[in-house]
Amino acid sequence: MRQIEQNVSPMSNEGRNAYVIEHLTNALLKLLSDHPIGDISISQLCNLAEVGRASFYRNFESKEDILRAYIDQRFREWIELDRIGDGRPLHKWIAAMFGHFEAHREFYTLLNKRNLIYLLKDVIIGLCGPKTEQTAEEAYASAFAAYTLYGWIEVWFQRGMQESAQEMEQMFQNRGL
Repeated sequence: MRQIEQNVSPMSNEGRNAYVIEHLTNALLKLLSDHPIGDISISQLCNLAEVGRASFYRNFESKEDILRAYIDQRFREWIELDRIGDGRPLHKWIAAMFGHFEAHREFYTLLNKRNLIYLLKDVIIGLCGPKTEQTAEEAYASAFAAYTLYGWIEVWFQRGMQESAQEMEQMFQNRGL
């Protein structure tokens, strides 16, 4: 699972940081497959990643920040690939998002198994939540949509991702959302 493209010199600060981030991410995902996040120490994580503790703290404040960065990267890739925001109807946007989750099922299943799905909330709110330039009515409507979507996502993961992206799209349409 590559998080950052390695298109910089490995000896540059950017190259070293990319190396550290990639190795910490891979190590954390490996450790999470066997242990809850609370049972994973920073020392254990750094040892498996073969990086120093200072490197960890130079890039992250917490283990959860590693996952947030990884989620942000996955979503940025999805948005670029799927051209999100191109004016398509909401139900099509929903289908694309659930399709993204299906494409990365292993990762999102791991987040759910470790009770870390809440880390998606900030990404969802950032994508479709209220913006400062919106009127009050628009901001409340955006908040409603974002938190409703997050609730659907959370329940979908808790139910084992049983429904397909297309079924989730259809349910959104049926509910008039």
